[in-house]
Amino acid sequence: MKKRLRLNAIEMFNPTDTPGFWAHPEDDSHRYKDADYWVELAQLLEKGRFDSVLLADVLGQYDVYRQSVAPSLEHAIQAPINDPTYLIPVMSQATKHLGFTVTVSTTYEHPYALARRMSTLDHLSKGRVGWNIVTSFLTTAARNFGLEEQMSSAERYERCEEYMEVVYKLWESSWEEDAVLRNKETRVYTDPTKVHEIKHKGKYFSVPGIHLCEPSAQRTPVLFQAGTSNAGKTFASRHGECVFLNNPTIEGTREAVEDIRARAQAAGRDPNSILFLPKITVVVGSTEEEAQRKYEEGLLYSSSEGLLTMLAGWSGIDFSQYGPEKLLEFIKAGDSRSIVEFLQNNPNREWTPEDLAALYRYGATTLFVGSPEQIADKLEHFADETGVDGFSISYVTRPGSIRDFVELVVPELQRRGRVQTEYEEGTFRRKLFGGTDRLPDDHPGHSYSAAQAQSV
Repeated sequence: MKKRLRLNAIEMFNPTDTPGFWAHPEDDSHRYKDADYWVELAQLLEKGRFDSVLLADVLGQYDVYRQSVAPSLEHAIQAPINDPTYLIPVMSQATKHLGFTVTVSTTYEHPYALARRMSTLDHLSKGRVGWNIVTSFLTTAARNFGLEEQMSSAERYERCEEYMEVVYKLWESSWEEDAVLRNKETRVYTDPTKVHEIKHKGKYFSVPGIHLCEPSAQRTPVLFQAGTSNAGKTFASRHGECVFLNNPTIEGTREAVEDIRARAQAAGRDPNSILFLPKITVVVGSTEEEAQRKYEEGLLYSSSEGLLTMLAGWSGIDFSQYGPEKLLEFIKAGDSRSIVEFLQNNPNREWTPEDLAALYRYGATTLFVGSPEQIADKLEHFADETGVDGFSISYVTRPGSIRDFVELVVPELQRRGRVQTEYEEGTFRRKLFGGTDRLPDDHPGHSYSAAQAQSV
């Protein structure tokens, strides 16, 4: 029996995630501030039997390229950007099954506040919320939150480990299952003997009290993580239920999957319980010729300056000042092996920042172009060769790219038995994994129980 492929859409509460394409005549990115746009998107995704949508986020500005924030503003590189958590109540009200994963940084959001926000969203969505755990990477975010400089990656992950301990205690330990009585005869709403202070005091956080919310359907939201560094992969193997990948090659993706699964097994978890959802951009037409025409037309709107602004922010390299040696250094750091080989196989060419931008002209992601049958073939091949469990589908134009995927590719994948035709009932976690609404027994968050805490 073929493995079911999960479908996750990637979105941001901003004008565009693909530099330059906001200017495409068929793009509706100008509607990003309109609640109706997000309602329509959610309904479209549910029509296409998508499992979820991941709402990405950043808390700073891209100011490395040309050492200025001006290029990011000019080309709408994740600026302006709104708070994505507010989209979830809007989109969940318009749907019944779609899951919603929101990005929130452990570096700048206190765990006490984060725990309440996630429980609230899980209540309002009837158990359809996930949390994309990030530690943030932009120096501008650190400065705007009062730090002189960004914490090192090692310290951010050390702090993040304690952060997870705090939220697990709040979600899993503080309130017992039957703490809420709502007994109108005795006029007791909550039994205080079944609500517990977590009494956490660690290196980074002191949280003595109880969780502010009663248990939601999932207690702990579905946990997403994008681990690429050594520390990130270790963190993903310990805490992640779904791992977001963005390696453009089959080889690199396979190695990441095998590495994280091996680390998870060493940590005492079932390695096959983690879902891997690499980012894919699709340009599809009813025929191969139509898809190629769409692809070539799209090239007219790709922004080299915008792409270099984005890549500079990710890498910390100002490509307006550095030449080929720095470009190769960046590409190697990103583990984009196919691009490294491409550069090395053309040693006589003088590479420029514009060349790098051309390689990423449809964004820094794997790109598939073709007819519905060809796209389905490529997705199946990529999944079967790498061991991934589905895909995070990015867009080129809004909402056209997703609409094309839903109308053209999803039916073909359903015909092949790779994508669900109907939703299962239950919470986001139950829909993804089956079984329980709560964290599995071998997950570190499951080890926290009310019995470990102290009653109020």
